[in-house]
Amino acid sequence: MPVPEEAVVDVASLSFEQARDELVTVVAELEQGSPTLEHSLALWERGEALAARCEEWLLGAKRRLEAARSVAEGDA
Repeated sequence: MPVPEEAVVDVASLSFEQARDELVTVVAELEQGSPTLEHSLALWERGEALAARCEEWLLGAKRRLEAARSVAEGDA
């Protein structure tokens, strides 16, 4: 059974940890099998959005680390 849209938190507002934790839950639910194809598709779409959000956070963290490294190397 699909989750009502008003109950679904906007992925863009999630922290990395929140998105990762929900993604783990979505994957586990998909692995167990859903009662309907529509529910499976909704889970899959949510999982894709959550994975993209996690990737955004990770790429942002990587850019920050690279910037910090370049500043540190410039000071040396």
